[in-house]
Amino acid sequence: MNTKFFKNIEVAKALGLKEEVLYVENQVVSKTLTQTNNVSITLFAFDKGEEISTHSAPGDALVYVTEGQVTITIGNNDPVIVNEGEIILMPANTPHGLVANERFKMMLVIVNG
Repeated sequence: MNTKFFKNIEVAKALGLKEEVLYVENQVVSKTLTQTNNVSITLFAFDKGEEISTHSAPGDALVYVTEGQVTITIGNNDPVIVNEGEIILMPANTPHGLVANERFKMMLVIVNG
């Protein structure tokens, strides 16, 4: 059974987000679940100390931390520590970046208007 928009994930099965992407030493691992003109959903696993340098995205971005802890900086705001089970919203076209305080996993949802 296939879906129209989702890939890399089983259909009709309850899954744990933490288990869908695995850590690799000294790397950032990603797994795209869907990517269209309007929305993308990607799972990430970051080893401790890995980072994404400051950049911006054309859509609003929502990060849901599924495991561990990360520090995220958005625009000119003070850095925010985001822990497992927490979410943070990054507005479209606003510079943001992150650094893994420890190994952590997240789901990134980007919505374009």
